[in-house]
Amino acid sequence: MNICVVGTGYVGLVTGAVFADLGNDVVCVDKVRGKIDSLKAGKMPIYEPGLEEMVVRNVDDGRLTFTTDLPAAVRQSDVVFIAVGTPPRESGETDLSHVEAVAAEIGKTMDRYKVIVNKSTVPVGTGELVREVITRHQARPIEFDVVSNPEFLREGSAIEDTLRPDRIVIGASNQGAAMKLVELYAPLERPMIITDLPSAEVIKYASNAFLAAKISFINAIANVCESAGADVTQVMKGMGMDGRIGGAFLQAGLGYGGSCFPKDVDSLIHTAGRFGYDFKLLKAVVDINRERSGRLVEVIRKVLGPLEVMTVAVLGLAFKPNTDDMREAKSIDVVHQLTAAGATVRAYDPVAAENARTLLPDCVVYAASPYEAAQDADAVVLITEWNEFKYLNLERLRGVLRRRIIFDGRNVWEPERMRRLGFEYYSIGRKPVVPA
Repeated sequence: MNICVVGTGYVGLVTGAVFADLGNDVVCVDKVRGKIDSLKAGKMPIYEPGLEEMVVRNVDDGRLTFTTDLPAAVRQSDVVFIAVGTPPRESGETDLSHVEAVAAEIGKTMDRYKVIVNKSTVPVGTGELVREVITRHQARPIEFDVVSNPEFLREGSAIEDTLRPDRIVIGASNQGAAMKLVELYAPLERPMIITDLPSAEVIKYASNAFLAAKISFINAIANVCESAGADVTQVMKGMGMDGRIGGAFLQAGLGYGGSCFPKDVDSLIHTAGRFGYDFKLLKAVVDINRERSGRLVEVIRKVLGPLEVMTVAVLGLAFKPNTDDMREAKSIDVVHQLTAAGATVRAYDPVAAENARTLLPDCVVYAASPYEAAQDADAVVLITEWNEFKYLNLERLRGVLRRRIIFDGRNVWEPERMRRLGFEYYSIGRKPVVPA
């Protein structure tokens, strides 16, 4: 099948690479020439395990190409995926200007029947908006269909999630258009659900909002555990064993970040308000998540005292492991609050340091290893739970620290082990370890 994917971010690039790997002819389009030139040279604009190898393989085999020429790409394709950015506005409303611009260009260019697929995360009603924009820009009436096919990718495991998704959602107004997508996804042999177009659009937001709610709920429980002397990790296990609840996304920590959950929750709140519903539950989810960074910094202040004379090692900057994405990363809040209080911050992240430089204060010093970051530091603050940190040589870490104090924002280590090693250890929703 001839496929055009507009947008070469996480969703577009991974989608295009996987479809090419399944034997389709795919052209990926982006208006940023520098990005296209880099992709042609085999350089990825994002860090995603396995992506570079897949892209290079399919480019070499002639199934995957890159261009800035959207009209040409649309004309040669049977199915056009719109996978451009949909950033939030100040109000929480989703900015659909990029989607509208692509739809207008498709309308001007379309020369025969095509299926237009909204892959971008868009609020309910966007499918009809795309249909209206394309129709308005057509020089002459040409039939087409608009389909909603939301993505459920997790950064760091995007290829796996595309090849082996829990479900494939296809929202279409007629069976013929839906069957075109069924044919495309058939080689994956994964469960598919075919719905009307608005329902598919709501599924995406409802899914992300529910997962965000689970995260905020267990973080609120962690607050209770800290006051009651309970252990949130034991509470999580007891809850997660209930088949109605499950353990996924039930890990207490610094809360959610990234490019999806924050903006999707805000967008659903805004959309609900547009339809006259005050989504108070989701507003509470946002409030709980927003307070997490400040709560950790307050603990750091109480333990260390005045931060003006303190050096703090921050481990992990990306919003989650296995990505270099800094969007809505909790490290941004934590580091800004620490430096504002006068602390000296040395930071280390395996892949995100370069992206972090534009978002963090200039005074932050970037280390080449976690041990270099911790050298003569008064404390370590763990922000991102990279596997590298889970398997640190803690004896070595202890040896380079000025004070053996660790603040664990992701509950990576076990309190009893930290006690045996002689650390003063503070984690989320668990009793602190304070050596005699």
